This record gives sequence, structure tokens and C-alpha cells, in this order.
Amino acid sequence: MATENKVSLKLLIDKKANKVLFAEAGKDFVDFLFILLSLPVGTVIRLLKKPAMVGCIGNLYESLENLNEAYIQPNQSKDSLLKPNVPLTQLAHVPLLLPDTRPLKPEAGRKLYGCSNNSNHRCVTDQRGSRCSNCGSSMTYELPFIGTNTNNTSASDTATSNSEGGLVKGLVTYMVTDDLSVSPLSMVSGVALLNKFSVKGFSALNEKMVEFGIDEGLELLKASLQSKAALTSVFLAKDEIKDAASPN
Repeated sequence: MATENKVSLKLLIDKKANKVLFAEAGKDFVDFLFILLSLPVGTVIRLLKKPAMVGCIGNLYESLENLNEAYIQPNQSKDSLLKPNVPLTQLAHVPLLLPDTRPLKPEAGRKLYGCSNNSNHRCVTDQRGSRCSNCGSSMTYELPFIGTNTNNTSASDTATSNSEGGLVKGLVTYMVTDDLSVSPLSMVSGVALLNKFSVKGFSALNEKMVEFGIDEGLELLKASLQSKAALTSVFLAKDEIKDAASPN
């Protein structure tokens, strides 16, 4: 069940090992997890900040950030790598569980360029000086950018709007394990996981309900890059975890 910028998860915890075995999750949370795969590296570094990055990739980001504009090609922009945008179509119908890195007004200051040699060359770019795919000329002719049209609906858009949106189907409960492996939840898969971790009886287990929001989204993104126990890293240190209602 989702609230604004939050989704609810039920965790199954091995009390003895103090470890999350898996979470019972709905479509919203699973869509969010899979959308993480679409994030540009620059966006991930920007969200997590350099100290949270493993390896050297944070140094690359900082180097470009600090590089004087005098060393940048006139038709290039550092922000295209430092502040890349996730396509809006990929974010549609997915709960915003990370800080929104998109510009508040994408129209403001945006410039598009075309080829000035031939008005029939139907290609545009937002990188001034790019080569025209038709004639190879430098694309420096500025075109007016009116804004994004959100009202017109094509046949394919109508089909999408009539569907659930996102990536995976709803009306299914998914099992998300501690290492973020995702599969449809079933009795067989649940028992197999308990056997894998040598859990002896349901008395060794504890159910917890958690609310997953933007803060947890950032923590989970970080944990997914650093740990194979991502859910345990994010949730077991949380004071707000509360016991789920016992089944009848």
C-alpha cells in the first residue's frame, strides 16, 4: 500500500541472526528498485555524494566538477554529465522515493539547435555545434523551445494510460531478498529461502512493518552499491520499525 512518497513493506527477520530474510513488497516498491538500473552514474554520485562512493568514480565526478570551463569544448557542457536527467517516461507511475534531480522548470533557459543550411533537415540537438546527420554541418541555428506537451495523447499513450504503468504487474506480491533479488512470492520460494538460511521453525522469525520513503530510498541506493545485505543495512537500525499485526 502506497502513501505520498512512501510505500509499506513487511519484513521477515531472522531474530537469531538479526538479518532480514526478505520483504513482502508490492508493485510500487519493485518498480522503484528496477528504475534504479536506469539512473545515470552522474545522478547516482550526485545523490549519494562523493564520500559514499566506493572506488574511484567519485574522483572522476569531482575532477570534472572542478575543471575550469576554459578546458571544455565550446559545444559541450559539464552539466550534461554532472547533472544528467532520467527520461520522464521512465519515471511515470513510479513513486518518487529518491530526491527529484530534474529541473523544476525544464523549459527555462533550454535551447535547441538545428542546421541552418537546409530547413528540411529534420534533426535537432540541445548541444550547440553538433553535426547535422544529413549534411554534416555544424548545428548552431537556435530554435524556439515552446515546452513539453503533456495534453496530446497518441494511441500508444492511451494504451499506456489504461494500463498500470511502471514496469511490473500489480495484483502480485513480490519477494525481495536481503541482496535485492526479486521474484514473485510463493510458498515454495519462501520455504526454500528459510531452508537456505537454516531457519528452524517460525518461532525464530519476526515480522516487521516498515514505511519506505525518500530517506530510505537514498540509504537503499547506497547499500545496493556497498553491501549484499541491503535491507538489513537500511532497516534493522531503524527505531521506527514496528511489529506487524499478527495474522489471525
